[in-house]
Amino acid sequence: MRYLSIALTSLLLSNLALAQNVAPPVATPKPGQILVSGTVPDEASKQSALSKLQELYGADRVVDQISVGAVVAPANWNGYVQKLINPSLKQVSRGQLKIDGNTVSINGEVSNEAQRQQIASEIAGNLNPTYTVKNGLRVSASEQGLLDQTLANRTIEFESGQATLTPSGMSILDEMSAALSKLKDKKVEVIGHTDNQGLRARNISLSKARADAVKDYLTQKGINGDLIVTSGQGPDRPIMTNDTADGRSRNRRIEFRVSQ
Repeated sequence: MRYLSIALTSLLLSNLALAQNVAPPVATPKPGQILVSGTVPDEASKQSALSKLQELYGADRVVDQISVGAVVAPANWNGYVQKLINPSLKQVSRGQLKIDGNTVSINGEVSNEAQRQQIASEIAGNLNPTYTVKNGLRVSASEQGLLDQTLANRTIEFESGQATLTPSGMSILDEMSAALSKLKDKKVEVIGHTDNQGLRARNISLSKARADAVKDYLTQKGINGDLIVTSGQGPDRPIMTNDTADGRSRNRRIEFRVSQ
């Protein structure tokens, strides 16, 4: 589940003002909660921000740790805060939006690069040129993406017509085992594929045997076999033409899919 922290801090008048108006200790938000903290100049500013957050996330999910203190807000500050608390924030996980006077910082994880740029662009578009935007958003490494990146379109090879891994196939699986260990308790399907040469029934059987061989090798490397399921698709799901030797070689492959 997602969580986000919103820090609202108007410009402090002095260090003395900071000392006199200490906010409550900042708690760590639980999954699904929105923690809002900081110091604002008056009760109206506090209620304005809280109302917007409660409207966006739901009143039961917003944890209020805002203090009212001797601080001064830039012109139209409340209006800019209202614009920044918008549905785009719900795309950010494990992050923080900090509005500190004329400086806006956003940190956390988003699903892809396009989302990262879109959110930063929206923030900048909702502010005037006197504001500085610091984009600390990062693209989260998805579990499936981790496996795809590790395999890197390489083919796990077997002896011709057999379910016996070649040394190069085992070398790739050594890398895959390291990636799988990072997925913790996620189930993964290992799917065997073949080209279309020979009888379909034989290819279905061979593809399943090769998937099983991959599972056996990975369990020997310490991966929990209970989290790996295998299947054989034979020639039914080619990714290239079977009319060329290169295409057939690419179709004889092992696929790793994180279970949903």
